[in-house]
Amino acid sequence: MLKIDGLKVNYGGIEAVKGISIEVPERQIVTLIGANGAGKSTTLRSVAGLVKPAAGRIHLQGEDITGLSPDRIVSKGITLVPEGRRVFPDLTVLENLKIGAYLRKDSLQDDLNWVYDLFPRLKERSWQAAGTLSGGEQQMLAVGRALMSRPKIMMMDEPSLGLAPLVVKGIFDIIKEINKQGVTILLIEQNANMALRVADTAYVLETGRLTMSGTGDELLHNEAVKKAYLG
Repeated sequence: MLKIDGLKVNYGGIEAVKGISIEVPERQIVTLIGANGAGKSTTLRSVAGLVKPAAGRIHLQGEDITGLSPDRIVSKGITLVPEGRRVFPDLTVLENLKIGAYLRKDSLQDDLNWVYDLFPRLKERSWQAAGTLSGGEQQMLAVGRALMSRPKIMMMDEPSLGLAPLVVKGIFDIIKEINKQGVTILLIEQNANMALRVADTAYVLETGRLTMSGTGDELLHNEAVKKAYLG
């Protein structure tokens, strides 16, 4: 569904991503694991149109989307749940969700109902200011907001960051449920153990280069991956 071919991204004089190629098959969960500074977020930001690649191509269902603006990328069916959640703290939960659908002209009610079914707590707090939610609830809101654009692919940048272990489990259960309902997921996550357990396919990124790939289960039981990322 999504194909990244020979992607290179520079920040100033530094080559942050060094010619990586990744395939994200339809309806799969694909994860990128690696240390801080490996180039994971930069890869997602390139796909989302937030960073211009220095080289390489990005294709969605065979269409070249390299270098398109972020709003065009969203309209093609790719959405990003950013690191740190980035909700609008002074707006209500409902207003935040509607912002996720800003490119749409049709009725939002079915999709609001879908998000509220996935996250009943958001429905309970729909008129509450987003800034008053807990970290876990804000992460739910960030995911719900991304779903409001009806994405084909949802990219997630460190969804477990700063959350309690019990909340993290809930977030990963929701990731699996969203995927089961037909949304393809590209996930980057420092919690490699959780990420590999849900992933169909996994890639290891080290200092801008891909060093390993396989099924989530293969990498979960790989001795080098265990030593480097699973403790």
